[in-house]
Amino acid sequence: MNFGGGQGRPRYSRDMTESSFGQTGAAAGFRKIVVALDFSPASEQALTLARTQFPGAQLRIVHVTDARVVTTPDLMGGVTPVSDPALLQTLEHADASRLDRRWQAGEEVEQLVGDPVTGIVDAAERWGADLIVMGTHHQGALEHFFMGSTAEKVLARSAVPVLAVPVSGRR
Repeated sequence: MNFGGGQGRPRYSRDMTESSFGQTGAAAGFRKIVVALDFSPASEQALTLARTQFPGAQLRIVHVTDARVVTTPDLMGGVTPVSDPALLQTLEHADASRLDRRWQAGEEVEQLVGDPVTGIVDAAERWGADLIVMGTHHQGALEHFFMGSTAEKVLARSAVPVLAVPVSGRR
């Protein structure tokens, strides 16, 4: 994996190189692109980048409503669902409404519920994506130590190349 790149510059992994970005869109070999969207500024920037840098590609915007937010840790190291299943349904509806405002004509949208890493990787592989584009978040050291980064986990698990886009102006 290559985490090269400077401030506000996309980071990339697998076999992608600087020369891969000399051409744009389908001409660069990326015809089917999954854009992971969590409504953060970083993921919004990743969506904008995918639209502008890969204009000939087919985009599928994938959002995973994180089912872990309605669970609590148990003593055995697992999680226990919160007793109110309506909470997850409310989150799903809110996310669906936000997704409806993000997609453009010609783009596809897929909303899933579960673990974001698994959802993104599985959606890309199931759809036959050539590339996953996603934003990266700035985390504190403690948060990163305990939770890790979703982008790092997708990079580690995906057989599909991943373009991780940081928020402009941040490292």
